[in-house]
Amino acid sequence: MAGGEIRSNTDTGLLKIVACVCMVIDHVGLEFFSGTPWYTPMRAVGRVAFPIFAYCMAVGCRYTRNIGLYALRLLLLGILVQPLYMPAMKHVPIGAFDWGSNFYRLDKIYDFFFSGRLNILFSLTAGVLILWTLRDKKYILTALVCLGCYLIESRLDYGLKGLLLMVLFYAFLDRPITSLVWVGLLMVHWGMPSLFGQWNTRHVLQIYALTALPLIHAPIHTRLRLNKFFFYAFYPGHLLVIYLIQRFM
Repeated sequence: MAGGEIRSNTDTGLLKIVACVCMVIDHVGLEFFSGTPWYTPMRAVGRVAFPIFAYCMAVGCRYTRNIGLYALRLLLLGILVQPLYMPAMKHVPIGAFDWGSNFYRLDKIYDFFFSGRLNILFSLTAGVLILWTLRDKKYILTALVCLGCYLIESRLDYGLKGLLLMVLFYAFLDRPITSLVWVGLLMVHWGMPSLFGQWNTRHVLQIYALTALPLIHAPIHTRLRLNKFFFYAFYPGHLLVIYLIQRFM
């Protein structure tokens, strides 16, 4: 694991704003522009978001004094956001669950909101846990976390490749050229089907994630500072706006 000075872009305030903008474009394209000429370009822009978030998590794990608390915040927010995420992203129909009649049915709430795809905060939590165990050389715990992630990979946003991306960023924070090579190879492998003209899924658009790498590795110094809870508010906030538009449009 990396132990020296971070030599990639430490301007995480700017990076988070770029990632949030790209994420919103992606989600708006998914929910409101399906079947239009705008759909594919908007989803392609969205591929920039996750690599930046993954990198910011890696930097955060280097700087934070309490990685356990870091992971706990992500997990708790992920649990709280999940009931909003599912209908906002149309994993379940809008208004399909009647809270007024079934608020006490924990079994229904579990089946409805926690047996499908998990929001991105669960993937970020899993990545932070892996980095934590690797940093502290608790390799048995690393193996257990990885096994748990393997068992629920189909439900994790970006799956095991997303977790590997976080590990690579963290491992090479002090070696940007090495990071660029290994992360670039992973992204090319990840998005390889798109090189053959298949544009029907998010997976094959993943090749556009490569465009995040110049931002991540360039020495940008805007001195922009964001409150550490910016993303914690922005993520559920943008989902709420999307949900309300769909609910009442």
